[in-house]
Amino acid sequence: MKYASRLVWLGCLAWIVQGTQAQAQQHQSGAGEALQLLQKVATAAHKVTYSGVFVYQSGSRSETSRITHLIDGGNEFERLEVLDGSPREVMRRNDEVRCFLPDSRMLIVEQRNARPLFPTLRPGALAGLTEYYDVRKGAMARVAGVESQSIQIDPRDEFRYGHQFWIDPQTGLLLKASLLDEHGQVLESFAFTELRYGAALDIEAIKARFEARGGNWRVQQMRSSDVKGDDGQWLLKVPLPGFRRVSGTRRQLRADAPEGLQLIYSDGLASISVFIEPGADRGGEEPRAFAMGAVNGYRRRIADHVVIVMGDVPPSALRRFAEGVEMKRR
Repeated sequence: MKYASRLVWLGCLAWIVQGTQAQAQQHQSGAGEALQLLQKVATAAHKVTYSGVFVYQSGSRSETSRITHLIDGGNEFERLEVLDGSPREVMRRNDEVRCFLPDSRMLIVEQRNARPLFPTLRPGALAGLTEYYDVRKGAMARVAGVESQSIQIDPRDEFRYGHQFWIDPQTGLLLKASLLDEHGQVLESFAFTELRYGAALDIEAIKARFEARGGNWRVQQMRSSDVKGDDGQWLLKVPLPGFRRVSGTRRQLRADAPEGLQLIYSDGLASISVFIEPGADRGGEEPRAFAMGAVNGYRRRIADHVVIVMGDVPPSALRRFAEGVEMKRR
């Protein structure tokens, strides 16, 4: 800024600088407090015993589920039961996940890294968040009868969506989460409507409602193994700023099926999953985009593989990411 009169503006400049510094310090303090609370969310999901009912909303579609989370004797248990539509039940004990689908009489069993069934944040992934998002505290609000602190997270570029969280400041449990488009409209949300804390829960609370016994149930054992470092075959030529690979898993759905690969990338909030499955070459199949609620997807064929990329990022960002997946030349 240029000043016309040095004498007139010196006093104003000092006042402006003081005010700007105070606002910057207040903003930095607010952002720091917000990040501390987000870090608390990342660890609380594995430490707090609770039960409750939450609603998932995406467009005109909604789904209500009951969840119970229990820490007992150093073990972590979780049970999720969908209360409307087709019955489904997911059980987790530490890193073993069992998914009951009674309509089709199927039980899917998989060993994987422990991950809560209700949305939460990844521990240790929040350090660089403010480089790509503006993070600030909002107003207090009641969610499921609990006074919660709201956190507003706005993207700094076109590669990601905004978020709004409501957090119990006492426990760090995430009570409500909304994903926001570039106009601030809600794309999807999760919110508790009922919540109970406490050690009064016991092992009976996380027992499966369904029993996969007898010849009329099919048990599908998914074999998986972690992929450390470079998988040796695939590379990402055009990564999105801030997105880093956080996990890689090889999965075999059936004993007679080829092994597939899943790579997960994250910026600390948004996630992008890359699924690579061997398949017969069908030549001229064209790439295509699709959407599943707020999750965008892009499918393309590379040689004799099908590559599906899905993530909670804008369609243009996902397409750029998907078109950057390439097979290494040998």
